[in-house]
Amino acid sequence: MSVSSEGSIPTTEDELESPIDELLGSQSRRWLSDIFGGQPPDTNGNVKPVGQDGLFIDYTFPVGQELLAKSVEWKRPMELCKSSPPQFIVDGATRMDVCQGNLGDCWFLSALASLSMHRSLLKRVVPPGQGFQNGYDGSFYFRFWQYGKWEEVRVDDLLPTQNGQLYYLRSPNRNEFWSCLLEKAYAKLKGGYQALEMGFPHEAMADMTGGVTEVLSVASFSENLPRALQHLLRKGALINCANCQGPLEQKNEQGILFRHAYSLTAVERVETSAGPVTLVRLHNPWGGTEWKGRWSDLSGPEWNTVSEDEQRRLGRVSKEDGEFWMSVSDFRRNLEIIELCHMSDSLSQSGTTGRPWHCQMHQGHWVPNLSAGGPLSLGYYYQNPQFFLTLLEEDDDPSDPEKTCSFLVALMQKHIRSSGLRLSIGMNVYQARGPGTPLSPQDLMGLAPVLGLAHVMRRETVLRGALAPGHYVIIPYASLPNQEGRFILRVLTEKGNDASPAPMHEIANISTFEESPFPHLKALPSPNSTRQLFRKHCSKGVCKPLNLHRLLTEAIQGGVLAGSERYLALEHCKSMVVLVDSKGLAVLDWPGFKTLWYKIQSWTDAFLIHDKNGSKKLEYVEVSSAMKSAGINMDSSVMQFVGLRYTEPDMTVSYPGFLYLMMKLDSMIQKFQAFDVAGRGMISMSFKQWLHLTMFN
Repeated sequence: MSVSSEGSIPTTEDELESPIDELLGSQSRRWLSDIFGGQPPDTNGNVKPVGQDGLFIDYTFPVGQELLAKSVEWKRPMELCKSSPPQFIVDGATRMDVCQGNLGDCWFLSALASLSMHRSLLKRVVPPGQGFQNGYDGSFYFRFWQYGKWEEVRVDDLLPTQNGQLYYLRSPNRNEFWSCLLEKAYAKLKGGYQALEMGFPHEAMADMTGGVTEVLSVASFSENLPRALQHLLRKGALINCANCQGPLEQKNEQGILFRHAYSLTAVERVETSAGPVTLVRLHNPWGGTEWKGRWSDLSGPEWNTVSEDEQRRLGRVSKEDGEFWMSVSDFRRNLEIIELCHMSDSLSQSGTTGRPWHCQMHQGHWVPNLSAGGPLSLGYYYQNPQFFLTLLEEDDDPSDPEKTCSFLVALMQKHIRSSGLRLSIGMNVYQARGPGTPLSPQDLMGLAPVLGLAHVMRRETVLRGALAPGHYVIIPYASLPNQEGRFILRVLTEKGNDASPAPMHEIANISTFEESPFPHLKALPSPNSTRQLFRKHCSKGVCKPLNLHRLLTEAIQGGVLAGSERYLALEHCKSMVVLVDSKGLAVLDWPGFKTLWYKIQSWTDAFLIHDKNGSKKLEYVEVSSAMKSAGINMDSSVMQFVGLRYTEPDMTVSYPGFLYLMMKLDSMIQKFQAFDVAGRGMISMSFKQWLHLTMFN
């Protein structure tokens, strides 16, 4: 296969992975050099990254086009504090130091407010001993947990300002800067400030603690919600909550903001003149906009029934500082979801009154054609990795008549924000045949999972369970076979029970099935040939819709589906690009193209298996079963739309048409699941989000 000599063609996979990021990085380096003076480092980092004043400048920080387009000035804290010198931390770092700026990152700030309640946890993220006095060089260090290890992030203290005010996160104390510098470090970790627009508190809580996160609906706490919340707080859990019903960050008549993250920081039994009442304390990271219903800080007459001593014990203050109390019944009515971050024994802070979880962590990898078998509904499920779970010690819970062992299994996919590779993931738990014995393909055909979690489009998904003592096998999977992805599997138990991976060679040795080749191998180019096609058709490692059209046309012509390329339209390729593109640029780099290609391979398998007569088309009656084998099951009403919208005049679906149909369904399902945090089957979005979702697809 020949490769075009026009333009600059990448020669390695690493070169293919970063053209867009390199472009943005070079713009940031030039821009920072122009503004602050000094010489930016070259691509080999040979120039010392300091400005004319000798202070550190972080030329690697992704400034982002959104700030280049605004009238933003970058200033150091010493330029913002005229009357008195800046301080890193003033009177201790607290939740009250977190006030949101012009960035939709309340999810991060809510997690940060919760973290600040636990001094030992915060010190791990914000190393002590830093400041603007001795040893100050214009830089600060922070630490974040990333997929099993703590990473140190260094940033300069140049902060975006507008009209002399910090543009993003700020502390109410104008001389205090730990929280806004931490926000900048987290932005650097994720790819820039704009990468923090919209997210979920449980993601930030995991990054700042290494804990296991879980999303639950308030309604799932059917009985004794205060007791459950107190138990979680005693075990050191960080808790956030939100209401997802209304338009983004618009408030209801009692002041609760829709789709806005609050920190839950306390549950207290309060003595009143009419008897005891249980209250929940919440914190709004905006530093204002409080609850205006019963027990409101500003207008709640209920506080007149509480003694001054009791109010001092609670730390209640009558001002709009973002922190407020509400009754449990009002909490149930106004908040829908709870996001938890469970702390393990190696992470919990001293002083935790409850016994934290014991955690075991394992790294894993779904490798195409080797260990990426996809869901249970397909024929390659047995290829997925297996992990042994041994539960021998029962919980110390006298109210549990069945004497079971409680546990959590957390499955987290890695590097999704930076790579754009986001899979829909799930897991199943099976009764093992014996200790340390993997399940064979025959076992999996005859066994039903004792517990399972359907695949969802989230960075981390958590299975909570309680099983009788015994030996079990955990199988994590992605929604489609042959998808590459790296993951972490963490098992949390109440006591030190055991969890360990099953060696892949043992799984292979017990597999007596004769592995049938993937049908797509006869229809699509090999991995090496695909890489060459990408280099040939995608100039400088960037794949636009027209590039994809030419690439797919040549790819289809060389296999058993030759001739189908005449049904491939440029509009198909436009949709495929924008539905996979995670950066909003309508182009794919090499990682983005690989994500699309893995999907195409899996859908090609489904197409060929169900093309019974070899016509290179699916009859309308075959489409539903082909979709189901690829992990997508639709009801009859949706299938009627498929017949009207995606078939040819003879009521068949061509191969390119099937790829287009599957891409559309897969993308819309994943986007819905990303919005449906609590798994309620309903979502709420703003008008702007709706237009973005419908127009850019």
